[in-house]
Amino acid sequence: MLGLIGAFAVLLTACGTARAQFQGGGADWDATAREFRGGGAGRIPSAARNNSVEELNRILSASQLSPANRTFYLSLRAFVFSRMGREADSQKDVAEMGRINPQGWPVMMSITMPALAGGGDRGAALRSLAYGLERKPNDPWLLVAQAQVQMQIADFAGALATLDGAVAGAVNPIERRQAFYFRGHANLDLGNYAQAARDFDASLEGQTTLKNRIGTVLWRYAAQVRARQDARAVLIRDLGNENLYEWPGPVAKFLIGRLPAGELEVAAESDDAAKKSNGKCMAAYFIGMDAVRRNDKQRAREQLQLAQARCPTTSEFNWAASSELKRL
Repeated sequence: MLGLIGAFAVLLTACGTARAQFQGGGADWDATAREFRGGGAGRIPSAARNNSVEELNRILSASQLSPANRTFYLSLRAFVFSRMGREADSQKDVAEMGRINPQGWPVMMSITMPALAGGGDRGAALRSLAYGLERKPNDPWLLVAQAQVQMQIADFAGALATLDGAVAGAVNPIERRQAFYFRGHANLDLGNYAQAARDFDASLEGQTTLKNRIGTVLWRYAAQVRARQDARAVLIRDLGNENLYEWPGPVAKFLIGRLPAGELEVAAESDDAAKKSNGKCMAAYFIGMDAVRRNDKQRAREQLQLAQARCPTTSEFNWAASSELKRL
C-alpha cells in the first residue's frame, strides 16, 4: 500500500492543489493543470494500471481520508473497474464521488482521467467520463477531459465538437479559460489556424501575470505562424519587455530572435524547471515552428519529428507536432 501511495503522490498533490484553486477561483489553475499534463506525472498511469482493486479498497477504507483525497482514489478505482469490465462498480464509484464531493469531483476527474488514459486504455477513461456526464450532463470539466482523451487518439474533429459544448457550458472564467485553451488545440490540430489563435486569445482573458500567460501566448504564436500572421511581432508586443529568464521564457527569447537555438536546447536540458516539465519536448516543437515560419521545411520536419518522439501522447506538443508533420 505504501508503494502505491508513493507512486500516486505527484498526482495527488496536483489534484489537491487544483481543487483548492478551483474553489478559490485562483488564477493559477490553468498553469497548474498544464504543468501536470506536461510534467513528471508520466509514470503515474502505469502505476494506476498495475494496482489491484484490493489495494485501492484498503486505501479507501481509511476513515481519515479527506473528501478530496477520497474522490481522487475513487476516480482511480472507477477507471480500474472499467478496465476490468466491471462497469456497474465503476458507475457506483462515480456516483460516490458526486455524493462526497459535489463541487470538486468533475475537476478531479478532469485531471485524473486524461493522465490515466495516457497509459494506453483510452476506452476505460472515456467510459468513466461518460458515467460522469450521465450524472452531470454538459459539465465543462468533464467535457474538457473527454476532449483530451479524444485528442490522444487523434480524434480532433470529435474533440472540437466536445469542446464547443464545453465553451457553451462554461459559467465562470476558469471554466472558460480551460474550454477555450483546449478548443484552441483542437482547431490548431485540425488546421483551423485563425480560429485557434482566437481561441487562445480568449483563453488569455483575465490572465495578467507572465507565469499564467506565457504558455498560451506561445501556443497563439504557433497558430498565428500557420495562419500566416505576423506572429513574431505579436509575441514581441506581448513579451518583449518581460524578464524571460525563467522557463519557458527562453523559448520566447528564441522565437523573438534573442537566443540562438543551441542555447535554447542547452536551457531545455539544464534548467531545473525545464527538466521537470520535459522542456526538451517543448523546445523541439517551437524550434520546428520557427522553421515553419521561415519556410525551412527540412529543419521543421526534423524538429517536429523530434518533438513527436520526446513528447508523450498526453501532451499538446505531441498532438500539434504529429498534426503538423502530416501537412509538411
